[in-house]
Amino acid sequence: MEASATQPTAHEGADVGAEALPGSATVAGAQLALVRGVKRGLDVVVSGLLLAALLPVLCTVAVLVRLDSTGPSFIRCMRVGYRGRPLQMLKFRKMVADATGAPLTTADDARFTRLGRWLTKYKFDELPQLWHVLKGEMSLIGPRPESPDFVERHADDYYGSILTVRPGVIGLSQIAFAEENRVLDSQDPVGHYIQTILPQKVGLDRMYATRLSLWLDLQILFWGCVTVLLRRQVAVDRDVARMTLRRR
Repeated sequence: MEASATQPTAHEGADVGAEALPGSATVAGAQLALVRGVKRGLDVVVSGLLLAALLPVLCTVAVLVRLDSTGPSFIRCMRVGYRGRPLQMLKFRKMVADATGAPLTTADDARFTRLGRWLTKYKFDELPQLWHVLKGEMSLIGPRPESPDFVERHADDYYGSILTVRPGVIGLSQIAFAEENRVLDSQDPVGHYIQTILPQKVGLDRMYATRLSLWLDLQILFWGCVTVLLRRQVAVDRDVARMTLRRR
């Protein structure tokens, strides 16, 4: 999903307070603090190693984006980040320069560049977000950061729960809707997203935030690799977060 930058809302200027941090029957208090600390340490180490290892790939893609079409290699999309802070999310540009229209893309979107369509299919446009992970603005695993307009439609869920954890590159909603641009109604993608897909994503992201654990993160990482690398569709149980291969 790609959206042009918009002005932060009133909620984004103030941090979601620490008193809103979620707990659960299995992870609370000191245990929750330990999980967060270990999770952050792993984010720093893994994102740093990946950025170093993938630097030639990132540079090559950046050059190819410029050669493929007129415009910058990178774009920034306004999202609502950790504790409601504005997040200018970095991505490789996948559309023609100065593209207008709906803030969502469908599989046959005419605004895609030739390379951009491929970057979207294999999620390469998301790789620059490793920089946000290293800086502490995002996590490798977590809820998908949403645009301010969509967050305001479910403000209680976001500011009361979802935004109390760092948004992630990979998460339950990203896995469940890995083929989102193929299922969106091309005639009304925004309406379809708001009415059908967004509420399901909110439920999954809220469940992640309230069940935060390293074991859940490991499961998400495994199934995320199955989704992206093996190109297999994964079903996510919306009650217990159990992930399985989707039946064909």
